Amino acid sequence: MSEDIVVRLLRQVKSGEVSIEDARFALEGVNLTEEEYVTAVDHGVFNTPEPGTIVRSSTSPSASSWLVTIVFVWGLFWTIYWSGGLAYGLFNHWDQQMLSFFMAMMLTTLIIMGIVYLKWVMPDTLIVKQRRNKYIGPKDPESWKNYEV
Repeated sequence: MSEDIVVRLLRQVKSGEVSIEDARFALEGVNLTEEEYVTAVDHGVFNTPEPGTIVRSSTSPSASSWLVTIVFVWGLFWTIYWSGGLAYGLFNHWDQQMLSFFMAMMLTTLIIMGIVYLKWVMPDTLIVKQRRNKYIGPKDPESWKNYEV
């Protein structure tokens, strides 16, 4: 999600880069009706989102960096190397210690790639879900759900 100029200006005022008077002067020509202002302020703060609504979704800015790409190419190479060695060792009846070493190295490489993906690539997404009772007792017919086929 791209950051609009007003949010950037507010962050600069908060950090002290821009004075409050300069920010007021910069926002002097902005025309907002009261309804638009109330809608903007209330959105997401006072309004309850619908179940299943994605509240925030933004791709990590470092997901397109060359370092992440190099880590994935490196991980793909070593995963293929260790899994190929494991398959070769299985067919040639290597001992269990060598096979377990190859398997552990393959899994370690996959775990490193997973950590990089979760930390620097995966988007920050929050999905709002509706909570239900975990147990519906026999004496609670108000909470029963009537499903028809």
